[in-house]
Amino acid sequence: MSAHLHILGICGTFMGGIAAIAKAAGYRVTGCDSNVYPPMSDQLRALGIELTEGFDETQLKLRPDAWVIGNVVTRGNPLMEGILDQGERYVSGPQWLAENVLAGKHVLAIAGTHGKTTASAMLAWVLERAGRSPGFLIGGVPMDFPVSARHTDSPLFVIEADEYDTAFFDKRSKFVHYQPRTAVLNNLEFDHADIFDDLAAIERQFHHLVRTVPRSGRLVVNGNDEALKRVLSQGAWSPVEWFATPGAWQAGALDADGGFEIVWQEKSVGRVRWQLLGAHNQLNALAVVAAARHVGVDPGAAIEALSAFSGVRRRMQVRGEARGITLYDDFAHHPTAIRTTVEGLRKRIGRSRILAVLEPRSNTMKRGVMKDELPSSLREADRIYVYSAGLGWDAAAIFAPLGARARCEESLDALVAAVAAEARPGDHVLVMSNGGFGGIHEKLLARLGKSA
Repeated sequence: MSAHLHILGICGTFMGGIAAIAKAAGYRVTGCDSNVYPPMSDQLRALGIELTEGFDETQLKLRPDAWVIGNVVTRGNPLMEGILDQGERYVSGPQWLAENVLAGKHVLAIAGTHGKTTASAMLAWVLERAGRSPGFLIGGVPMDFPVSARHTDSPLFVIEADEYDTAFFDKRSKFVHYQPRTAVLNNLEFDHADIFDDLAAIERQFHHLVRTVPRSGRLVVNGNDEALKRVLSQGAWSPVEWFATPGAWQAGALDADGGFEIVWQEKSVGRVRWQLLGAHNQLNALAVVAAARHVGVDPGAAIEALSAFSGVRRRMQVRGEARGITLYDDFAHHPTAIRTTVEGLRKRIGRSRILAVLEPRSNTMKRGVMKDELPSSLREADRIYVYSAGLGWDAAAIFAPLGARARCEESLDALVAAVAAEARPGDHVLVMSNGGFGGIHEKLLARLGKSA
């Protein structure tokens, strides 16, 4: 009889991915969460995973072989308190994954403040096209795969290496558990103000990751990032392969169609031709080609695969058009990500108008840690609409320097009405949030269509 896992917090992207992988690996999997609703609930039930709404202590009767704990679970959670009282065996999601899935595999980990999901999806796709059939766990849904997590017999496993903490009983970053042989350090800025006091605290966690890479492994590092240089200055025991710096991996200028040359040690190794926007995706491409090369994929083959890469849902995903107005959905939730997203769209569309619609939803944004950087991050937008409900700071005051270009609304309906009233044919409406934003995309498309 297969071992039984009961996963607490199963409907999050990461823990849902672990559930899918465990099921494919032959475990009996059940789980619970306070948010048991589609689409994740449908995906999990389709896999034959039984779900329970809430964290009621009666679930102790399930008596699984192990309780797998997501970082959404805190002390005071009734089921967790019961597990502790009864002395039951429990383990964090990252630790369970490391011990039962990643052990013995060549793990390729993508770490960084920005671009983890996209770069992880790119790398999995490159390895797939090279015939390597990697396992993977990605914090989003790649367009080129029907799932965000997959278990295979391949010795390769690609993982989005998140710096967020592991569990209420393990405050190390998740990525410390993964022990990669290929580790990409894409960029590093301050984020997650709810768990990190400052940038130095995050740098320390990144160095913990560096310490786990073997001497026969490889660090693929953005050479244009000062914080990452400080991380490596604390010590590195593996060969370092740099990108975005002279003499190493570099990207040529973007052409009008978004294509660019990839250069390795001053020699061109191929040209990427794709529809992805922004300089940040060029950096993702450099990191992926270098990481794939470490496991034997020729750069030319990697570039050919990237040219066929479709992207990731919620990363500049076109959600629809109405009256000649294009609506995009993007996950941008940090001033740097917002800036690169808007600038990338500006380069693509020229002088057409950009209506930027922002929900500052992350814990860092709600606290106002980087609120002063937001107006400048949106400078390329023609109109700015901010959903200001639930913020711990005065959005109207912060965006006041932008004058009539910016509008803040605490009502989602009022925000939708304002955008719909302003939008005209040829405009590009860019919606940015790391959450569902109250279904604003559907509401906007419906409102724009009705006003035809």
